[in-house]
Amino acid sequence: MNIHEKAICETKNIGPNTRVWAFAHILPNANIGDECNICDGVFIENDVVIGDRVTIKCGVQIWDGIEIEDDVFIGPNATFTNDKFPRSKIYPEQFAKILVKSGASLGANCTILPGITIGTDAMIGAGAVVTKDVPAGAIVVGNPAHIIGYTNVEIVKEAKAVSSNDSNGQPEKIELNVGDCFIQNMPKYSDIRGDIVVGEANKQIPFIPKRWFMVHNVPSKEVRGEHAHVECSQFLVCVSGSVSCVVDDGKNKAEVLLDTPSKGLLISPKVWGIQYKYSKDAVLCVFASHEYDSDDYIRNYDDFMKEFS
Repeated sequence: MNIHEKAICETKNIGPNTRVWAFAHILPNANIGDECNICDGVFIENDVVIGDRVTIKCGVQIWDGIEIEDDVFIGPNATFTNDKFPRSKIYPEQFAKILVKSGASLGANCTILPGITIGTDAMIGAGAVVTKDVPAGAIVVGNPAHIIGYTNVEIVKEAKAVSSNDSNGQPEKIELNVGDCFIQNMPKYSDIRGDIVVGEANKQIPFIPKRWFMVHNVPSKEVRGEHAHVECSQFLVCVSGSVSCVVDDGKNKAEVLLDTPSKGLLISPKVWGIQYKYSKDAVLCVFASHEYDSDDYIRNYDDFMKEFS
């Protein structure tokens, strides 16, 4: 443990390889892990838990009720809040909790509102104002913060594997190396009367659908999906507009842009699926291999990772 002579470190609950720099002040009941870097001018209150290998840059205040897991980066002057209606000399019975999960990064000057959870490996852009929970791996920017992408995702722009060709010479099937997911390019025929796209169950759609639904009128900044199925497969086709889809099997991730009715995406069981960046005219048609069963859904990403990764 290396404490600068001009720092005030009142806690004894601090890892042996943590460094605390000048003018930092840590109150007595704070818990701080090993190999952390607490930079100049940081203030840490009592009801605070900080994991291992956390970096907190200059000018950050960590207030009561905040928990920061391992390997988190907090940029300079990032601001946490723990009281929705602050008044001078009037204190809530309990301060709102904030949880920053492992591997997340918070950019300089971002603001985190009370009661927020920042998911594993999420990235908060500089100056963002976070008003809602941030999903695992999401990249958010702006005021209010909105999702613009996901970390560690391979953007699929062209074919990587071809099983056969359709009549237009386009690759029919593109494996994604994420679970058993793949892109299916379906036969398309065009003439002066218009276009027609053809698909058959147990062929282009690799199962006989038991259910289907359509998603439309989704605001462009909103995210849908965010769940996995234990047994059900889904086949997605954007029949109008465009939508981006992320598939994640706990080890590999890929992002696919669905922007034509002639391209479908199979999301296999035990794969986390996300749909976002809906265009205003987007209509997403989803075919499901099973009837609706609430017990088939996994809606919490941490539970998904524990069970399938």
